[in-house]
Amino acid sequence: MATVLVVLDVDSTLIEQEAIELLADEAGSGERVAEITARAMAGELDFAASLAERVATLAGLDTGAVHRVGPRIVLTHGARELVTGIHAAGGRVAVVSGGFHELLDPIAADLALDAHRANRLATADERFTGVTTGPVIDAAAKADALREWARRFDVPLHRTVAVGDGANDLAMMAAAGLSIAFDAKPVVRTAAHVSLPERDLSAVLSVLGLRS
Repeated sequence: MATVLVVLDVDSTLIEQEAIELLADEAGSGERVAEITARAMAGELDFAASLAERVATLAGLDTGAVHRVGPRIVLTHGARELVTGIHAAGGRVAVVSGGFHELLDPIAADLALDAHRANRLATADERFTGVTTGPVIDAAAKADALREWARRFDVPLHRTVAVGDGANDLAMMAAAGLSIAFDAKPVVRTAAHVSLPERDLSAVLSVLGLRS
């Protein structure tokens, strides 16, 4: 049995960027997508609908864009320390993202995460088609992932921790034993048990009593 399960959001939490905006910049729709993202994270738009609208702007973009933007992704300060600290304490670390496996998979491997889940972009002839394929990772799917991983790693729900910043993290945070708002939107700070305003993920270790 793992001692604790920490599940993090990815965009603007585990990483500094919103990954879809990096791809949108390649497609020439960066400004429009950034505006939609901001409204969705503030809870002003339905996430699934906003995702579909944003992904549609990627239609025709070559799949090589993933390799061009990947090196621009920056891990949030303290991310490695957080993962190392949780693992040292016998816990598990997972991430669930409204972003994309195409960009998340290398990060998950680099950090040796215990589980990760994200949306997938449909392709044809080495270009993105402008839609996702498979289940959409929306707010409900994030909560479902936390519960699923708690069962897999034999962690009681009261020993789960959800860390997020946007409205689509609220269901996951409500399902967890402890919810942490990380440099979060006001709607998330209000709902969370703990709010961390500084962009240092290692601070989660202090909240959990794993660092003095």
